Amino acid sequence: MTVSADTLLTLWDRLLWPLLRLIASISIGLMIANFIESLNWTRRIAFLARPLIRFGHLSDITGASFSMAVFSGVSANTLLAEAYDQEKIRKAELVLANLFNSLPTYFVHLPTMFFITVPLIKGAALIYVGLTLAAALLRTFSIVIVSRFLLPKPVSHDGLPPAGGRAAVDWREAMRKSWLRFKKRIRKILLVTVPIYIIVYVMNRIGFFTELEQATAAYLSFIPGLTPHAMGIITLQMASELTAGVAAAGALLQEGKMEYREIILALLVGNILSSPLRAVRHQFPYYAGIFKPKVATELIVCSQAFRVFSLILVAAAYSIYAF
Repeated sequence: MTVSADTLLTLWDRLLWPLLRLIASISIGLMIANFIESLNWTRRIAFLARPLIRFGHLSDITGASFSMAVFSGVSANTLLAEAYDQEKIRKAELVLANLFNSLPTYFVHLPTMFFITVPLIKGAALIYVGLTLAAALLRTFSIVIVSRFLLPKPVSHDGLPPAGGRAAVDWREAMRKSWLRFKKRIRKILLVTVPIYIIVYVMNRIGFFTELEQATAAYLSFIPGLTPHAMGIITLQMASELTAGVAAAGALLQEGKMEYREIILALLVGNILSSPLRAVRHQFPYYAGIFKPKVATELIVCSQAFRVFSLILVAAAYSIYAF
């Protein structure tokens, strides 16, 4: 049995190359997190979130993860996973810290979302981006308030050297520790991540997610303000990505078939419905490698439920105002 060149090219483009990029991303994130931990730099890089973590009774590790999430979500989650495995943070703080990082994670994707939506749907893009930003802010500040009541006040760090201190740094020893931790952990990560990624790829190729998304989109007629054109935008956004839905919305707006408010509501509903399945396809393979599969599942369920809930609140408020 011979495999055609087209099949090999498809496997490379859709499976092998994305998997290699994911493994490279996880490896870099793991090494960075281990290096920071070996140097005891968590307090130094937690400065971006210091007022929030103090108010929320969160640890410096959570603050450092928040700061790192601005640049690398993998590194941020790896830092949390290492701290949890070493029992430096409890399960409650791990869950809250993962939810707390939704704001910097949002800002990572903000430029792409902004420059895709503005040329296509013009003024509606500003309102849509503003509403999704409001949902991200709502999530982060809600977590700070909740964590203040759920977590005990952390032990004072007054006895530790200040964040800006000039303590001697043994770079060689830190690199050695980081490399040893990396080698130990990367094996476990690959044993979990690679098979899960392949399973998700196969499910995607046989159309499992597409069928599920289209079936979900078919039961939305009860939502006021959703026209048949809006249903088309939602279906495209769920079956593909945001770009497909926005492109369809731009064409309908150009032809005068839809108003700003209808487009914005359709994109919000599409965002709400597509988020959980997108998390399974894109987040779970690497989450299950960084965290234990059970913990990874709990984190994704909590984060997606909280994200969907915040978007529903924002969409409901906008629907009441606009319609």
